[in-house]
Amino acid sequence: MQMYGFYYLSGNASAWLVNYNLFNMGNVTFGPATVALINQSGLISPSQTAKNIMMNSSWPIYVTNQNQIVFHLKSPFVWFPSVLVAFDGLMYDAQYLLDHGGFGTPTAFNPYFNSNPLPGTGPYMVTSVSQNAYVIFTQNPNYWGRNLSAAEIAAQPFFSPGTVKNVIVNLKTDDLVRYTDLSSGASQMSSIQGSDWNLVANNPEYSYFKLPPWTGEVAFLGLNTKIYPTNITAVRQAIVHAINYTDLINKAYLGQMTPYVGPEYPAWSQFYDLGNLTPYQYNLTLAKQDLSQANITNMPTFTYDTFSGCQPCVNVGQVVQSDLAAIGLTVNIQVTTESTYYAPYGSYTTNVQNAQQIGQLSSILGGQVWAPFALNPADYWVSFVSNGSLYGNWAIYSNPVVQKCVNAFTSSANSTFIQGLCKAAQAQIYNDAPYAWIGLNRLWNPSGGSIVWKSNVIKSFLVEPLFTGQDDLPIFQTVVLG
Repeated sequence: MQMYGFYYLSGNASAWLVNYNLFNMGNVTFGPATVALINQSGLISPSQTAKNIMMNSSWPIYVTNQNQIVFHLKSPFVWFPSVLVAFDGLMYDAQYLLDHGGFGTPTAFNPYFNSNPLPGTGPYMVTSVSQNAYVIFTQNPNYWGRNLSAAEIAAQPFFSPGTVKNVIVNLKTDDLVRYTDLSSGASQMSSIQGSDWNLVANNPEYSYFKLPPWTGEVAFLGLNTKIYPTNITAVRQAIVHAINYTDLINKAYLGQMTPYVGPEYPAWSQFYDLGNLTPYQYNLTLAKQDLSQANITNMPTFTYDTFSGCQPCVNVGQVVQSDLAAIGLTVNIQVTTESTYYAPYGSYTTNVQNAQQIGQLSSILGGQVWAPFALNPADYWVSFVSNGSLYGNWAIYSNPVVQKCVNAFTSSANSTFIQGLCKAAQAQIYNDAPYAWIGLNRLWNPSGGSIVWKSNVIKSFLVEPLFTGQDDLPIFQTVVLG
C-alpha cells in the first residue's frame, strides 16, 4: 500500500523510486479503484480481496505474511537498501491515510496531511501546525526507545528519545529576523544565509554547521544540449572554459565551494573521477579557440533562467553573463517566480519536450545546490546524465556510452565491470561538457549560509546522512544542550 501509493502519485512513472528504474511495473494496476477495494475492509483486519492484492506475487512488491515484504528487482542492484533511506522509504500509518481521504491524485495530492501529519513511532510527534508559520513537536510518550540505556544511545544516537520536551520550528523568511531571534535568545538555532553571513561567520559567540569534504551537495550549470547553439559541443566547451569559477564561488556561494568533476561526488571514491580528470579551468584563450571551432557567424542571445528571492541564484547568472561576454556571447538573465521557473522541468522526456522553454543556460535548482536522493554511487549518474532520469537532468543530456554506465549500476553486481564502463562515461561527459561543474558545497543551506547556534547554548547535534537530501533540520533527539 505504501510503496504503490508512491508509484501512483508519481503518475505511474517507470522510475518512480527517486529516479531508479528497478522494478517491472508492467503487471501493476494500482489507483483509486484498488485503494477503494482495500479501503472496504481496511488494513487492520483486511478482507481476503485486500490480502490478494497485497500478496499478488506477479507484482514486484508484495507481502508473504504480516511480517514480511518482498522486493523483486528486475536485475541486481546491490545498493537497493540505500534507496529506502530517503523519500520512498518513508513508513507511515496507511490506515490513517485511508481514514482521512487517501492519497489524492498525481496532480492534486490530498492537502489534509499538510496540517495533519501522519502519526509515527519516532521520538517526537507533531502536536500543532500552522501552514507557512510553524510546526510544534513534542516528545512521544509511546516511543519504543524511550527507555534505552545510555550505552545503547551512544551506540546509535539516532535512537535517542531526546533531551527537550518540545521543539518549535518557525518559518521566518526574512534572514535578518532569523538572526535577530538567534542573537536575542528567542531561538536557539537559526538558518542564516548569505545576506547576513558576515554577522556570524567570524563571531566566536556563534558556531555553524560545516559539511564534510566528501559532501554530496553540488552546484552546477546546465547547458541545454537540445537547442541551438548549446547543442554544439564546441560551444559548450567554450562556456565551461570561459567561466571564472573562483570568482563565481566567491560572489554566489560565500567562497564556500570546492571544485569537482561531476557527476559523481567524492563520498563514492571508487566511482569518483575514475579518469583522474582536472576540474574545468578558467581559460579565456582556450574558450575562444573552442568557440571558433563552432564556426557560428550569427550567434543568438542566450537565456539564463532563475527565480526571485534567491540572491545567490541571481549572482550566478550575473557572473556567467559577465564571463561569457568576454568571449562574445550575450546572456539575457530572466528572473521569474519560483513556480514559473520550475514549471518546464520534469523527467528527461519532459525536458526534451520543453527544451525551448528551458533555454540555453540554467543552474541546477535555479542556482542553489543539489543533495542526493539516496546514499549510493548510482544516484547522480541516474539523476543528471540518464535518459531515464525522473528529475535532475537539467542539461537534457544522454549519450550511449554514458547510458551503459548508468544501466550497469542496476544490471550488475560486479564493481570492476561498472567502473570500466563509468570511466569511459566520465571521459565522454567531460568532453561533451553538458554541465559546467561549479563545486561541492561546504555550508549547509542550498542558497548560501548554514545552521547557526550560540556555542554556549548547544553543544552538538547530528543531521540526516543525505545532508539536506531528505531534510534540512537538525535531528531533534540528538541535540545536546551546552
